[in-house]
Amino acid sequence: MRYCESPFFHHRRKTREVVIGDPARGGVIIGGNHPVVKQSMLTCDTMDTAESVKQTLDLVAVGCQLVRITAPTVKDAANLQNIVAELRKRGCNVPIVADIHFKPDAAMEAVKWVEVVRVNPGNYADSKKFATKEYTDEQYTAELKRIEEKFTPLVLECIRRKRCLRIGTNHGSLSDRIMNRYGDTPLGMVESALEFARICRKHNFHNVKFSMKSSNPKVMIECYRLLVARLNELDEQEFNPQSAIRNPQSWNYPIHLGVTEAGEGEDGRIKSAIGIGSLLCDGLGDTIRVSLTEDSPREIEVCTDLLAQVPKLTCSVSRLQAASAEPAKAGTPDTFPFDPFHFERRETPEIELNEQVKCGGEQLIRVVVIRATWDKVAPKIRPKDDVKPEAVYEDLNVAEIDPTKDFEINCETQLVTVKDGVNLPAITAFHLLAAKLKRLGRNNPILLKDCLNPVVVSSLRLDSSAHSADATPLEPKIALLRASVVIGSLLADGIGDAILIRGEAGGGQSLRLAYNILQAAGCRSFKTDYVACPSCGRTLFDLQTVTARIKARTEHLKGVKIAIMGCIVNGPGEMADADFGYVGGAPGKINLYVGKTPIKFNIPEAEAVDRLVDLIKEHNKWVEPEAQGQSALQTVV
Repeated sequence: MRYCESPFFHHRRKTREVVIGDPARGGVIIGGNHPVVKQSMLTCDTMDTAESVKQTLDLVAVGCQLVRITAPTVKDAANLQNIVAELRKRGCNVPIVADIHFKPDAAMEAVKWVEVVRVNPGNYADSKKFATKEYTDEQYTAELKRIEEKFTPLVLECIRRKRCLRIGTNHGSLSDRIMNRYGDTPLGMVESALEFARICRKHNFHNVKFSMKSSNPKVMIECYRLLVARLNELDEQEFNPQSAIRNPQSWNYPIHLGVTEAGEGEDGRIKSAIGIGSLLCDGLGDTIRVSLTEDSPREIEVCTDLLAQVPKLTCSVSRLQAASAEPAKAGTPDTFPFDPFHFERRETPEIELNEQVKCGGEQLIRVVVIRATWDKVAPKIRPKDDVKPEAVYEDLNVAEIDPTKDFEINCETQLVTVKDGVNLPAITAFHLLAAKLKRLGRNNPILLKDCLNPVVVSSLRLDSSAHSADATPLEPKIALLRASVVIGSLLADGIGDAILIRGEAGGGQSLRLAYNILQAAGCRSFKTDYVACPSCGRTLFDLQTVTARIKARTEHLKGVKIAIMGCIVNGPGEMADADFGYVGGAPGKINLYVGKTPIKFNIPEAEAVDRLVDLIKEHNKWVEPEAQGQSALQTVV
């Protein structure tokens, strides 16, 4: 199965064009050769027409091109008429997406007023009970027929009103039927979406886009790759791929990208950059949303910045041909240096970086710094600090290789990296290095770099290579995104045994960024991990305030994962790999979970954080915070 042309060069996936609204009057066209569309979501109560209009206008003012509004009930869906009417009255024609969960009746009301209806296959026609049941083929077929009966009226209404559908599968809300047949897997997410797509196609309705969201960037990347591979496979099964005429019933539907429940601040941006950025570099994605537990307009700024990095981090066919003898068509499965559909860390021998630290094998992914950073942060490291440099680049026995040329490695215990100045983007260069090592039958540990042309940083006394195209230090927010995409995508492909961040100008910032990327990619855990959803009209408490309150009490709990969910739509499912969950159950009431199991119900919000701490203590995950003091991570800038 193939999801992209090649892991070595960028080629955007060709998709059908989906028209949303009137492009001449503020609508958009998704797919084809059109630019990737940026979208976000309102955080207010959908019944508050004035606030909904205000938030929509605020989003449009900063470049949002699609605005999603939740419609949890028929009453909310009906109020979309008032919201849309007021927006159009004010000259705002941005297309509106109604977000539907659980209520087909709400979808049938919403489709009257908005350009797009998003449905979640996991809960549109099913109520999730985490039930275990074996389905015979006959029973499974009967379930599919039941789903078709519930979903078809919406499809027919979309056809009549010329609306668009987003079939949006969420990792946290797969139906019991899918879970029992496919498990909690990327394949289950894909098949869940395809069941609904087949119903659309049965009625010759193709104004459809897909999404495959997860709070885990690795899972999200695997899901989207598998989805596109399955769509390509279906095309090959149903139609002649050699035909010069594009079949109007091709499965080449547009894709919406997003990491759900990414959180806030640097962590939310890093997780989103890893997931969304990796797939954009694969050539996938026609719309994106960066889901942050922050005010929605901030999401658009990150979308804009992230999209701007993709051309700088990817390689064209012509550039690859000019730089390397590697054939430009090298995208067949046997040339891939990794399995794109199942995460597996590249197998390497264990080696010593220095007298204290080993890497490779089953060792942790190690953090390497340049000498200037070491000199600045080392005096401030405390014995118990988890965030600290583990090796100095200039002291390492590392072979710097130009993967565009032939090379020989005679010893598998030799640490290798890409040589600075290679005329390729870092992702391409490291993919090429891993592929050539594979061909040579070598499993050498690899040191990843976020850039191959180190920047000039006068405060750290670094000298840039004379040929560097990045001689000016990057703005911190851009350095964060670039490093997250480069290092995060390679780690998600299973490549890398140590990492070196040099695009960030400050010593302390680069060290912090390295560890945050490793945590977001699921490679190391040095602090509390939070899964926090962005606010929306379904949210039953102030997510930003509550998230800050929970962090203030629990951020010292290394290795503990806490989910903070505004409602139950994705809560229990997305919390499946969290240790504890804080979920809005009713207005002013909180339910507490251990994993995906609800333990305490209807706790008054004023008491809920204390009760969460009590629950953590009951399960022996609590440690008392140490006396206040600043680590190197906090003091070095």
